[in-house]
Amino acid sequence: MLNKYPLWKYLLILLVLALGLLYAFPNLYPDDPALQLSTQKATSVVDEKALQTAQQALAEANIELKAAELTSAGGTLRFNSGGDQLAAKPIVAAALGENYVTALNLVPTTPDWLASLGAGPAKLGLDLRGGVHFLLEVDTPAALKQRLEVASSEMKAILRSDRIRYRSVEIDDGILSIRFLKDEDLSLAEDRLKDEFPEYVYSSREEGNSFYLDAGFTEASKAEIEAYALQQNLTTLRNRVNELGVAEPLVQRQGSNRIVVELPGVQDTAAAKRIIGATANLEFHLEAGLDDSSANVDTLTFRDGSGRTARLDRDIIITGDSVSDATSSFDENGQPQVNISLDSKGGKQMSKVTRAAVGRNMAVVFIEHKSRSRFVENEEGKMEEVRRSYSEKGIISLATIQTTLGNSFRITGLDSPRESSELALLLRAGALAAPIYFVEERTIGPSLGAENIKLGVSSAQIGLLVVMLFMLIYYKVFGLFANISLALNIVLLMACMSMLSATLTLPGIAGIVLTMGMAVDANVLIFSRIKEELANGLPSQQAIHSGFNRAFTTIFDANITTLLVAVILFAVGTGPVKGFAVTLSLGIITSMFTAIVVTRAQVNLVYGGRKNKKLYI
Repeated sequence: MLNKYPLWKYLLILLVLALGLLYAFPNLYPDDPALQLSTQKATSVVDEKALQTAQQALAEANIELKAAELTSAGGTLRFNSGGDQLAAKPIVAAALGENYVTALNLVPTTPDWLASLGAGPAKLGLDLRGGVHFLLEVDTPAALKQRLEVASSEMKAILRSDRIRYRSVEIDDGILSIRFLKDEDLSLAEDRLKDEFPEYVYSSREEGNSFYLDAGFTEASKAEIEAYALQQNLTTLRNRVNELGVAEPLVQRQGSNRIVVELPGVQDTAAAKRIIGATANLEFHLEAGLDDSSANVDTLTFRDGSGRTARLDRDIIITGDSVSDATSSFDENGQPQVNISLDSKGGKQMSKVTRAAVGRNMAVVFIEHKSRSRFVENEEGKMEEVRRSYSEKGIISLATIQTTLGNSFRITGLDSPRESSELALLLRAGALAAPIYFVEERTIGPSLGAENIKLGVSSAQIGLLVVMLFMLIYYKVFGLFANISLALNIVLLMACMSMLSATLTLPGIAGIVLTMGMAVDANVLIFSRIKEELANGLPSQQAIHSGFNRAFTTIFDANITTLLVAVILFAVGTGPVKGFAVTLSLGIITSMFTAIVVTRAQVNLVYGGRKNKKLYI
């Protein structure tokens, strides 16, 4: 029989629509603006005392607090409005001091029964939700110095193996200087090092009774290292953000040595700030002997807070650049550890050094280049954030080398599983080729995001109203079917975005408005075809059947070409362009279902199987 669906098809349509309503429903529950509190160091946590200090400071400032709670990630302070949230940040930061990180956050309010089903609201982009904008500067001179320090260790090893006597090796202002007592030793060293390190420019000089061999980068090598440092840091930051699960972040280069990072709608912005801001790296050093009084020794403190120190050779065995993989686990005593895998070059260097150092102690040194911020009152009486960059260097572990080490080993001596997991994350994501510093931290306020949402929703509502009125006036009852399908299309679109954790941006709202027009466009083609068949004298049932079947090919071709364009936009675009492509792609898919399948189901229920019934179209 024409224009009748089997029962299973109706049930399938109802099931899809029910799931769509279920997963779109959480979008009716807006997130609470909040402050996320955490500590600068992974070894310490936010406690009840810190939470009470923050609450007292807010009470004195007459800022209303909706709720305060301790979570596994730290402390959370909820507010009734974005304005209270922004006003509270400098007050809480000043009250807690420099050892705490105070970050803007949005806490979900989705009911537990919906959350247990995996349902949650669609993520909002930086322009709608607000978020954090970081401008980071790459310290390229430090990258050059770090490369010279590694080369220094390798050069000294070569000179020792070739029995070429030297007195000292110094690095100053981008120049590596090796001091010799004899001119013959300098000549031998220059010939040998030129073969091993052709990327340097060599020159010799004589001062007093000493001869110096200076090695510096060529302009081409310098530019290559600086470019590599920026690109490596860019890749590393992207990997770190991806490890955090941030939805559609923006991490891109700006200028010659700066990187922009934008984090929209992050659930734990404090953790993100700590991970991104921590330019962590590892260095492996041998412990200096007690009778070693040379200048090539540094005294470092252990990171466990015990106050213990150790004297280490400045020569670096390997750095975190050689780490190919890192995972956190527990040792046989239940203590946290990090399992390290090295690349081939790092494994060979580790094996070479430890083969000759069995019985000596080797230290794992953890290095962080960080920035500390505090709020001070400026001349205008307003709280202003002041930043200061600093570096921390501490010993994680100091263990005796029992046997020659290779590509795989483990780091112990960590204080907590949280510290081991974060260290593994940082090493797994890749070591930074150069330190980075926060130049700017700008917050896209929730109030601006709310205004964008209001304007975007208004435009969508106006577009929806105009389209629905047109369909009702022009196509009557069939226009009503199209309007119901259009409303369900928007529901399914939001449900898909929620299920896929896609990010909704302001251009994405424009994509939704465009989808509305495309959704009814399919119905317009179908209804116009039905009108033509009726005008040609076909009975109503055959006209409906022919209208849907013959219009399908045209609708499919038009939508598939648009979908291909949307996919290309998503593949090559960034930021706002991707947001537009996501909603357009999903909207095309859902509109094909609602405009054809759902609309026909409605027509079949009303007109299917009824002879000579007049069509209101």
